[in-house]
Amino acid sequence: MSTLEDFRRETRAWLEANCPPSMRTPMPDGELVWGGSTVEFSSADQRLWFERMRDKGWFCPDWPAEYGGGGLTPEQSAVLESELRRLRCRPPQINLGIWMLGPVVLEFGSEEQKRELLPPMARGQVRWCQGFSEPNAGSDLASLKTSAVDAGDHFLVNGTKIWTSYGDKSDWMYMLVRTNPEVPKQQGISLLVVDMKSPGIEARPIDLISGKSSFCQVFFDNVRVPKRQLVGPLDGGWTLAKALLQHERRAMSKFGEFSLPTHFDLLSIAGRYLPPAASPSPADLALRHRVHAMAMDEMAYSLSAQRMGEEARARRNVSGLMAIMKLVHSEQEKDKFELLLDVLGHRALGWEDEACEAFEAQELALARAWLGSFAQTIAGGSSEVQLNVIAKRVLELPEGNAGRQGK
Repeated sequence: MSTLEDFRRETRAWLEANCPPSMRTPMPDGELVWGGSTVEFSSADQRLWFERMRDKGWFCPDWPAEYGGGGLTPEQSAVLESELRRLRCRPPQINLGIWMLGPVVLEFGSEEQKRELLPPMARGQVRWCQGFSEPNAGSDLASLKTSAVDAGDHFLVNGTKIWTSYGDKSDWMYMLVRTNPEVPKQQGISLLVVDMKSPGIEARPIDLISGKSSFCQVFFDNVRVPKRQLVGPLDGGWTLAKALLQHERRAMSKFGEFSLPTHFDLLSIAGRYLPPAASPSPADLALRHRVHAMAMDEMAYSLSAQRMGEEARARRNVSGLMAIMKLVHSEQEKDKFELLLDVLGHRALGWEDEACEAFEAQELALARAWLGSFAQTIAGGSSEVQLNVIAKRVLELPEGNAGRQGK
């Protein structure tokens, strides 16, 4: 039997042979590869890297092989991640189904659902979106009102979901619905998976201040959903939702972890635009100190994310740590873009390409990215809500009553 070091050597050799050099570079936002029924590639190397990892089963390396995964042990999966980091490999695809829904189906789904839903997901053939938030049920998710009424062999779904990322481009949605309005709100919720091509579904894009948006509002008008698409027990969706939200926070942390390198490299941009260190002004010196402090914070975050992954593979409870990491990352990203604006000054104010032809595409996108970073402090649980979750569930602090006393 091969040892873990044998597996590391084999993995390293396979990645060296199969990950093209161009897929070991920082990845601009426009070059993300989204798994789905129609996959778009910007280069032949992207397609090759996607197909090689797909055929190896390494889109989901630690899933059982019978469901399309790689069948790796937690220890082998950790080795694969470390080797991907070492080579700075781009993620071969982005797939919210794998990151969020898949683990929930593995834990709570029926055998039939596992065999139907997981293999296409593991091969990058289905693009998933999440239908949780509603116009009046964002932070208080359990107040959702989208209903699923029993209609014999199917449910009739009516209502709306909002802030649905890529709802207009997705093949399927996993969504929370109210199946019992007569019980306390957490007890009457169920989890459904829904084909986005079903009659009665309309996804409308939402414009953001950044001028670029992945968000949609999705409307459901008497949508028929077969009962076999209920995941977990009827009215038992709140337990699944809590599990899925833990995976969501881990997935969001990936955007600052090893999986998703950024083309907004703080130190390289600062190196190009800050005056030489030989004779800096006090203001430039202070700015340089801020840059290096932020870079150290990013490194500390990356190491903490790796530690969280190790603890999760050791079957330790990392739900509290996930909430902390999501809060830290989203606030850290917002602060980083604020700092980059200070570094570039007026050069960061470009918006349209034709108005700023003299500057690199990186700087052209900075103002939009800065505005978009505010959305990250809301998506997946706003920072204010995350602070409450951490205070209550991680630190176990008592609930205050100052507000109730009018103080």
